[in-house]
Amino acid sequence: MAGKRRADIGRRRFIRLAGGGAAGVAVAGGGTFTAMATGVFDEPQPDLFARMPRSLALSLPQTPAEAVPLPPLPDPLEGGTATINPARRIPYADSRPNTRAVEKDVPTTLPFAFKRDGFKIVEDLPEALRPWRNRPTLWANLSPSTGEYHLNSQGVYMKYPRKASGGYSSVGYDHPVGQIQFGLGCIASYRNESDPTRKALFLKRAKAQADRLIEKRVETRGAWYFPYPWDYSHEVHSGVSYKAPWYSGMAQGEAISLFAQLAQLDGITEKERTLYKGAADGAFASLLRADNAYPWVVAKDRAGYVWIHEYPFKTPGTGDFTYNGMIFAMFGIWDYFQLTGSELAQELYDGCCTTIARYFSLLRNPRWFSYYCQAHRIPASTYHHHHITLWQQLHWHTNSKRFANQLDQLVDDFPSPGVQAGATIAIAKGSHTLYKLDTKVVEVTQNGKKVKVDTGDWYENEKTGAGKDKILSRKSVTFSRATQAPVDKRRRIQGAGIWYRISAGAYKGLWIGESWPNVFLRGEHLAFTYRVERTLTFRTGTDITLFKFGPDGVAGTMKTKRYTTEQTATFDRRSVVNGRPMCRISAGEFAGQWVPANQVIADGV
Repeated sequence: MAGKRRADIGRRRFIRLAGGGAAGVAVAGGGTFTAMATGVFDEPQPDLFARMPRSLALSLPQTPAEAVPLPPLPDPLEGGTATINPARRIPYADSRPNTRAVEKDVPTTLPFAFKRDGFKIVEDLPEALRPWRNRPTLWANLSPSTGEYHLNSQGVYMKYPRKASGGYSSVGYDHPVGQIQFGLGCIASYRNESDPTRKALFLKRAKAQADRLIEKRVETRGAWYFPYPWDYSHEVHSGVSYKAPWYSGMAQGEAISLFAQLAQLDGITEKERTLYKGAADGAFASLLRADNAYPWVVAKDRAGYVWIHEYPFKTPGTGDFTYNGMIFAMFGIWDYFQLTGSELAQELYDGCCTTIARYFSLLRNPRWFSYYCQAHRIPASTYHHHHITLWQQLHWHTNSKRFANQLDQLVDDFPSPGVQAGATIAIAKGSHTLYKLDTKVVEVTQNGKKVKVDTGDWYENEKTGAGKDKILSRKSVTFSRATQAPVDKRRRIQGAGIWYRISAGAYKGLWIGESWPNVFLRGEHLAFTYRVERTLTFRTGTDITLFKFGPDGVAGTMKTKRYTTEQTATFDRRSVVNGRPMCRISAGEFAGQWVPANQVIADGV
C-alpha cells in the first residue's frame, strides 16, 4: 500500500487532518501523500476541545442513522469480452442427452468430504433479512423494451449484442444470471406490492424467467445446468476463457433461489409449485456433483475446503476462486433449505461458510479495496462494497459473530463512500489545508447536453498514471471559529486516511481529512445492528472513553476509564459516530453509551 499505518508514523506525530502550514511541504514531487500530507501534528493539543465546541463534538443531529448503502448488482460479464457464434450448438434440454456423462442418477450424497466448522442456517430469520429481499425490481424497470438488456416478446430478460454500426442487435441471447436476478427482484416486489394488477405482473415476469431457464436447461450427470450461449474471455483474469456453452456456479446457485422462492409463494398453482420445486431439486443436484466430469461447478481445494466456482477453469478443481459469486450461490443453498429442510443443504452450506470464513484473510486488503478473487488478488474497487453487503447477509443468515467481526474490518478498510443528503461536517476553528484530488470523472447527459462530472471516486489510468487520488492542488484556509460545511463523500483516500469532499460553497470539490474532534461528519453513519449481541473486551492499561451523546446542539458526557484487569461488556450496534467507528454498549453500567472501536477488542476473531 502507498500509505503508512498510523503505528509506522510514530507515537509523537499523530494524524493531522485539520491542516496547517506544515502540510504545504508534505507533498512529494509526484504529488503523492506522505505522512505529513495525511496530517500529522508535531505535538498534541493540551485541550481536546480548544478549537471545537462540546455542543458539536458531543451531540448528535436528530436524524435517522444512515445504514450501509446497497450497491447496484454487478454484471458477471462486465470487464470481459462476450461474443456470439450463431453456428455454435447449445445442448438444450430438447436435444439429445449427454451420453458421455459419468453419472446418470440423481445424486443423493455430498460430492466429497470437506471441512466444516458448524455454521447453522437461521430458520426463523425475519422476512426482510432473507436473500434477495433487499433488491426489488422497481415498477418503472419492470418492462424494459430497449437497450443492451430488455425483455423479448415472452417477457424474458435478454442480452442484445452491440452492433458495430451502433445500437443493438434485434436478436437477444440468454444471460442466465441476468434473468435470475431480474426474476428474484420481481419476487421481492411481488411480496411487497398491494395493488393486484401490479402484483400479478411482477409474478408473471418472475415466472417467465424461471420458465425460460427450465426450457433451456441442460440435463446431465443427474442434475440441471443453465448454459451461457456466449463465448467469453477476460484479459486481466487469466483462465476465464470459455467457448459456449459454459456454466457458472453463481448461475447454478442463484437459479436455486429463483425456483425455491417461487415454489413458496401463495400466488402460484399447485402444478406450478410442483414444477418449481422440481427445478430447485434439479439445480441443487448440480452442487452435489464434483469436478470428476463435465460440466462441474463444485470442487475441493488442496486444504480440504469446498468451493462453488463462479468461473470454473478447464482443469478440474481449478478456477478463479471468486468470493462474491460463491456467496451469491450460497444464498441458493440457504433458500433450498428453507424450502425442503434438506440435511445435505445444511451440510453444504456449513462447508461453504467455513471456506469463506477461513479465506477471509486472503480476501481482505487492509486499509484498501478487498480482492475480487483468490486466483489473481486484484483489488476490486467496484466489488468491495458488494463484499460488505454480502458479509452483512452472512451474519444475518447464520447469526455468526465471526462474520460480524469480518464485516467490521471490511467497513473500516474502505467505508462505503456515500453520505445521506444534507450531510454536514464540523470543522474546528484555526488553519486547515484543503486538497483538490485526481478522482474519477465521467460524462453524463444533462438537459440534452453531455457534461463531465467529477464523481469523487478512486480510479487509475495505468497508461498515463493519472488517478490514484494524487494531489492536483491545495488551499490553506483559516476559520476564526468552528464552522460546518456540506459534504457528499466520505471515503478513504489512497495513502491518506478518511477524507470528506465539500459539496457546496466557496470550497466545493475540495477535500479535507477526518480527525475527531477537529473535522468530523456529524451524526451516525454506516450503522449496523447485529442479529445477536456481541461481546467486547476493554483494552487494559490505556484510557477508555465512554460517550453519551446529547441531542443536536446539546453537549453530552464523556467519561474516561482505565482498566488493569480484563473487563467485558455486550454491544449490539457499530457505527461511525461523529467521524469515529464506535460500538454501542447494550447492557450493564454503560448501556446506551458508545465506546471507540479501537479502544476495545470485539469477539468473533
